[in-house]
Amino acid sequence: MDPECSQLLPALCAALADPRRPVVDDTCLEKLLDWFKTVTEAGSSLLLLQDSPCLVELLFQVLKPQDLSPGVLSFSLRLAGTLAAQEDCFQYLQQGELLPGLFGEAGPLGGAAWTAPTVRSGWIRGLRSLAQHPSALHFLADCGALDTVFSLQGDPSLFVASAAGQLLGHVLGLSMRDQAEGHRSPQACDWPACAQRIVSHIEESLRSSATPQVTQALNVLTTTFGYCHSPRTHVLWAQLSPHVACLLEKDPVPAAHSLVDLLLSVARSPALSSDCDLWEMLAQTLGRLSPAQAGPLALGVLKLQDCPQTLRGQAFDVLLQPLACVWKAAAQDPGSPGLLAGPEGDAAVVDALLSSRAACVGLLCQTLAHLELLQPLPQRPSPWPQAPLLGAAVTVLRFCNGSAIPASDVGGRLCAILAGCVRVQRAALDFLGTLSAGTGPPELVPQVFAVLLDHLESPDSSPTVLKKAFQATLRWLLSSPKPPGGCDLDPHTQLFLRELLPVLQKRLCSPCWEVRDSGLEFLAQVARRWAGQAGFRRALLASEVPELTEQLLRDPESYVRASAVTAVGQLSSWGLHATPAGPGLPEGPQKSLLLDLLHVLSTDSEGFPRRAVMQVFTEWLRDGHAEVAEDTERFVARVLQVASRDLDWEVRAQGLELALVFLAQTLGQPGSHCPYAVAPAEEIPPGRLAQALRAFCRVQLFEFAFRALFDCDRPVAQKSCDLLLFLRDKAAPYDSSQEAGGSPDVASVEAALQRWRAGEQGQPLGPLEPEAAVAVLRSLDLEGLRGTLAESSDHMEKSPRSLLQDVLATVSVLGDNEADCY
Repeated sequence: MDPECSQLLPALCAALADPRRPVVDDTCLEKLLDWFKTVTEAGSSLLLLQDSPCLVELLFQVLKPQDLSPGVLSFSLRLAGTLAAQEDCFQYLQQGELLPGLFGEAGPLGGAAWTAPTVRSGWIRGLRSLAQHPSALHFLADCGALDTVFSLQGDPSLFVASAAGQLLGHVLGLSMRDQAEGHRSPQACDWPACAQRIVSHIEESLRSSATPQVTQALNVLTTTFGYCHSPRTHVLWAQLSPHVACLLEKDPVPAAHSLVDLLLSVARSPALSSDCDLWEMLAQTLGRLSPAQAGPLALGVLKLQDCPQTLRGQAFDVLLQPLACVWKAAAQDPGSPGLLAGPEGDAAVVDALLSSRAACVGLLCQTLAHLELLQPLPQRPSPWPQAPLLGAAVTVLRFCNGSAIPASDVGGRLCAILAGCVRVQRAALDFLGTLSAGTGPPELVPQVFAVLLDHLESPDSSPTVLKKAFQATLRWLLSSPKPPGGCDLDPHTQLFLRELLPVLQKRLCSPCWEVRDSGLEFLAQVARRWAGQAGFRRALLASEVPELTEQLLRDPESYVRASAVTAVGQLSSWGLHATPAGPGLPEGPQKSLLLDLLHVLSTDSEGFPRRAVMQVFTEWLRDGHAEVAEDTERFVARVLQVASRDLDWEVRAQGLELALVFLAQTLGQPGSHCPYAVAPAEEIPPGRLAQALRAFCRVQLFEFAFRALFDCDRPVAQKSCDLLLFLRDKAAPYDSSQEAGGSPDVASVEAALQRWRAGEQGQPLGPLEPEAAVAVLRSLDLEGLRGTLAESSDHMEKSPRSLLQDVLATVSVLGDNEADCY
C-alpha cells in the first residue's frame, strides 16, 4: 500500500467507527471497497491487516452496541468478506472470533440495523466474497448463516432476495468444484455439510405448492449450473431432476420462466450435454408450456450446439406456430411448405392468439423477435423456410393495416385485434428487414415492396412505424440483385423507386418532425447508393424532393436540419441538389450550396446541424467535390476559421479531420482516410514539401492545430497531437536557416502558445511563415503531451490518496483545503 494511504488509514477507520461523524456519501464507500478489493487481489490480505491493525479495530468496533449508520455497517461487513476471501486471512480473523460476531447469530442479525435493506445486502455480499475456499464452507455450516440466507430468498427487497439466491448458487457450485478437485466420488453424501443443506432446502422448495418457493429453488440451480461446470454437476442433476420433472405434471406449470432458464443452463453444461434424459425433459417441457412460455425455450434450444436433430425440429415448429396460424387465417395457400404446424399445436396457439389483444400482440412480437435473432445465426435450421416466412411477415403487416383478406373466423378476429397495432407493425418490419439478407423467390419481392409502400403511404402509420418501414425498405433495396448489362437497378426496383419518390416527397412535408427526419435519413442512404444511376437521377430530378430537402435546412427542429444537411451534401456530391432549369431540362444548371452550408455552420444554434456540415465538408474535400475543387485553399481556410470558434468540441474535432484530409492530399496522399496510420514511409520531394508547408500557412492550418493542441476537451487535443506528430514526421527533411529559437516569428508563436496553454485563447497568431511553423513544431514535446493526454482525465482524482481524503472530508476530519473532492 502507498505510504501516504497508510498514514491516512487510521484516521479513516476511526472516523467510520464514530457514530457522531456520519458518512454522507455512500459512493465514496463503494469506491473504497473497490480499492480494498484491488489491494487484496494484488497481495496478501493477512499482510495488509498486520500492517494496518486499524482495519481489525474498525471491524471490532462494529460489534459494539452503537448507532452506526447502515451504510458504514454494510461497508464493514463487505470489507470483512473481502479480506477473508484469502484462507490465511480467514484463519487470522477466526482466531479473534471476529467472523462469527459479524456473520453469525450474535452479529447484526438481531440488531435494529438489520431492518435496513442496505445492511442485509451487505451481510450477504460479505458472505459471497468470503465463500472462496473450503474453510469458508465449514464456517457457513457452523455459524448458522444458512438459515438466514434461506429466509432472505423471500426478502421484500428484490436486491436482497436476488443476492441471497446468488450466494446459495455460488456456494453449491464451489462445493462441487472443490470436491471434484479432491476426489471423484459420485456420492452426494461426500459433499460439504453446507452443500448438503442447500440441496435439501432446494428439494423441499421444489416439492412446495407455493410458486415463489419453487421459483427461488430454480433460480439457485440456474446460478449453480451457470457458475460450475464441474463433472460433479451430473450428480446434482441426477438427484434433483426428478423433482424438476414433477413440475411438468402440474397444471399450469409453476415458475415457467425460471424453469426455462434452468433447463437451458443445464443444457449448456459440458458435463450434461450427452444426457438423453435431459433432452427428453426439454422435449416434454416444450409440449407442456403455453405458447408464450415455450417461445424462449425453443429459441434457446435452437442456439445449442449439441442438440439432437429431432428436438431442434420440435423447437422450430413451436417457434413457427404463431406465424403459421396467422398465415392460415388469411387467404393463403394452405399447402405452403416449411411453416404450417400440426393441428394440436395450432389449437393451443389459436386460443392464445384470440384470448385477448394483449396476449396476441405479446405472442406475435415475441415470435418475430425470436426469429429475427435466429435468422443470422449459423446454427439456424436448414433448410431455412425463407419463402413461407416472407409470406407470413407480409401477412402480419396486412392484418395490421387492414388489407388482409380473412379466410376464416379466426382471420376475422385477428383483423379486429391487429388493426393499427404499432407494436406488431414495428416487430414485423424489423423481421422483414432481416429477411432481406436471405435468398427468396423473386415472385415474393413485389409483395414485399407493395406492403412496404402501403405502410409508407398510409396516413395512419405512426412515426415509429414509418421509421421502421423506411429502414426495412432500404435493406430490401440494398439487397436487390443487380441485373446483367451494367444497370444498377432491376426493373422491379426502378419501378418501386419511382412510386416511392412521391411518397417520400409527402413525408418530407409531414407536420411531425420525426417523420421528416426519417425521410431525410432514407434519402441520404438511397442517394449514396444510386445517385449515379441514370433512372434514379431522372426520377429524383423530376420530383420536388431536392427542393424540399434544401428547404429543410431551415427546419425548426435541429435533428431535421442535421439530416437535411447530410442529405443535401450527398445530393450535391452527385449534382442532384438544385431545381432543374425547366421541365425539359432535367439536368439543368445547379445551384451552389457551399454558402448555405457555411451559413449553417456559422449561425445554427444547435450542435447537430453544425457537426453534420463539418462531416459533409470533409467528405466533399475527400471526394473532390466540384465546388471545393474550384479553390480548395479558400474553402479549407474558411471552414477552419469558422470551426475554430465553435463551442462544440465535436465540430472542432471534425475540423481537425478536415485539416488532416487537406494535409494528406497536399502532401500527395489523395483519398487517405488516416494518413498517420502505420505504413511504409514515403519521402516527399523537397519542392513539394516546401509548397505544401506554404499552403498550410495560407489556410492557417498550423494555427488551428496549435490552438486545438491546448483545447479544454481532451479528444480534440489528442487528435491535434496526432496530426502534428504526423506533420512533424513528414516535415523532417525540411531545412531552413531561420529555425533558430531566437527568431522573432518563433518567439512570438511560442509566446502565443504559452498564453493558449494558460487558457487565454483570444489572440490569433496572424501571418505565419513555414520556417517558424516548422521550428515551433519541432520544439514541442508532442510525445510527452500525447502520453499526458492518454492518461485518464481523472487519474489524479481517482488516486487512492485522493479517495481516502474524500471519505475523510465527508466526515469533517480534514480541513477544507486538505480535501481533494471532485
